[in-house]
Amino acid sequence: MSEVIVYSRPGCHLCEEALAAIVALRSDGYRFELREVDIESDELLLRRLLERIPVVELDGELVSELALDEAGLRARLDTVGADGGAGDRGT
Repeated sequence: MSEVIVYSRPGCHLCEEALAAIVALRSDGYRFELREVDIESDELLLRRLLERIPVVELDGELVSELALDEAGLRARLDTVGADGGAGDRGT
């Protein structure tokens, strides 16, 4: 199954909006593991990503930063599932 990682920090309204939109994709049939990483838990992540959050990755590849590219994430999830693999929406 594909993994979506959202790099965020507490109190980040853009991060909260991105997470809500990503979770909502499940109601459209997309299947994926979702992991949120608090960049404040790691000094290097905090320095590297603070001005870019929310940063969203799918299976280790950057999908978007600063604002969720929902269309881009959907397209990537469709591509991952195109061969009937783990990212398949089950449709």
